[in-house]
Amino acid sequence: MSAVGFFGGTFNPVHIGHLRAALDCLDALNLDQIALLPAASPPLKEAPLVAAEQRAEMLQLAVSGTAGLTVDCRELSRPGLSYTVDTLAELRSEYPKDTSITFVIGMDSLINLHQWHEWPRLFDLANIAIMARPGVSPTLDSDVKRAVESRTCLPDEIRSRPAGGVTFVDQPPLDVSSTAVRSALMRGKNVQFLLPEAVIEYIVTNKLYDSSNTDHRGGH
Repeated sequence: MSAVGFFGGTFNPVHIGHLRAALDCLDALNLDQIALLPAASPPLKEAPLVAAEQRAEMLQLAVSGTAGLTVDCRELSRPGLSYTVDTLAELRSEYPKDTSITFVIGMDSLINLHQWHEWPRLFDLANIAIMARPGVSPTLDSDVKRAVESRTCLPDEIRSRPAGGVTFVDQPPLDVSSTAVRSALMRGKNVQFLLPEAVIEYIVTNKLYDSSNTDHRGGH
């Protein structure tokens, strides 16, 4: 049985927190590969100001040469809002029935899962892996809590399940977010080691996030 993972987000821009989380899930869940899945129009967030194609290009640069990490841009070519349930239904139709498909989300997404479009169907289409910080127990919607508790399994059990399992993967303690990175870029702060060097070069070349700065490493 093959096992693949998908990690969705706006990636605006992709940073080391995203990449470390993807690698940790790849290892903890024993996946054959994990694809970063950029959203074109996320239903519960404001539309990113940076074009979807540019966010995808930064992702491609970020994962280049890293074994097990790929980019899947299917949501960028689909009109309308980027509903995860539609993406997983499409993926499920493409893979053999016994393929283990796992969708990776953060704890913030789990907290808001009851607001997602047709969220109960997600468990029929894929396993759900939640990146969590040890010792943190958020308050969940009661229906989501029951759904999660009834499906919880160990990370090493996910590979044997085509869908329906829920597991938790310890998230690396990296205090970095796309919001903070964008703010640093706009203020001309040094963002080295927060983003892959190739992504920084892309941002500088294309004058993203703050076109008035010419060097987003903060070297001016």
